[in-house]
Amino acid sequence: MIITQTPLRVSLLGGGTDFEDFYKENGGAVLTTAIDKYVFVIVKERFDNKIVLNYSDRETVDDVKNIRHDLIRESMTMVGVEKGIEITTLADIPSEGTGLGSSSSILVGLLHALYAHKGILVTAEQLASQACHIEIDILKKPIGKQDQYIAAYGGLRLIKFSNSGVVVNSVDLEKARKQNLNDSLLLFFTGMTRDSSAVLSDQKSRIVNNNLTLKKLALFAELGKKSLLEGTIHDIGKLLQDNWELKKMLSTRITNSEIDDMYKLARNAGAIGGKIAGAGSGGFMLLCVNDGKRDSVREAMKNYRELPFNLENDGSKIIFNCRRSG
Repeated sequence: MIITQTPLRVSLLGGGTDFEDFYKENGGAVLTTAIDKYVFVIVKERFDNKIVLNYSDRETVDDVKNIRHDLIRESMTMVGVEKGIEITTLADIPSEGTGLGSSSSILVGLLHALYAHKGILVTAEQLASQACHIEIDILKKPIGKQDQYIAAYGGLRLIKFSNSGVVVNSVDLEKARKQNLNDSLLLFFTGMTRDSSAVLSDQKSRIVNNNLTLKKLALFAELGKKSLLEGTIHDIGKLLQDNWELKKMLSTRITNSEIDDMYKLARNAGAIGGKIAGAGSGGFMLLCVNDGKRDSVREAMKNYRELPFNLENDGSKIIFNCRRSG
């Protein structure tokens, strides 16, 4: 039996610049962090030759090609696991469409577990790049590359994208500064989930028209790293606010009246800035709040469920490995 633990993420700045249609010409950058909410993948050998899958649904098939769950099907095909296996996925945040990168975390954790099942050691780079290949090239999903990389690497990262590849930079904060950032970031559930594909497809179709806006968003990610290392929480909050105003220009689907009202409520209560995590249109709202204002923001947002979280240092890892050979 193999069990992997893979973190979810909160994207801070630069989202949207990780689409190949943009970064291959202009270069992209995102500032993002793994959080201590996880996806767990359990892979267990079976005595028979069946393939048994347990997720929000249950499948029992004899052939990989008959698997309905596209991520599991393509992962097994890539790794070369053909039969006699049971796969279970569990998540701290079970709902899809929450904007915390769950699909990519599932895929990275799944690849990690399947390779371990075969006794093959893989790097974070291999996990991330193969997850991107499955989601973007094989399944043709209208997504970028940041979620796969932060799920594989973990930590607080500035990730840069260009025609020559992906570069993952660690943002190493001193302990007190990192704790201050951790305490200043709050997540509240909007009460809405959405199919991110519709939002991202619309955003992807507008890349040429949004070129200048995307360049500014990529610059914000770079400025965000500098602010984290040298500036104040107010600087990061202001960048989040400016980032959100620009991000809303990428697609009419990113926000709606309910989200706008929720954000205004938080800002009036003292939040410096914030954004919808992920593609937009629902999921979780991220807020940046200085000490002294957090109680008033929480009171103002009492009708929305808060998700307490901490920054996570580790990426996808194997937390249990009892592999039988032979």
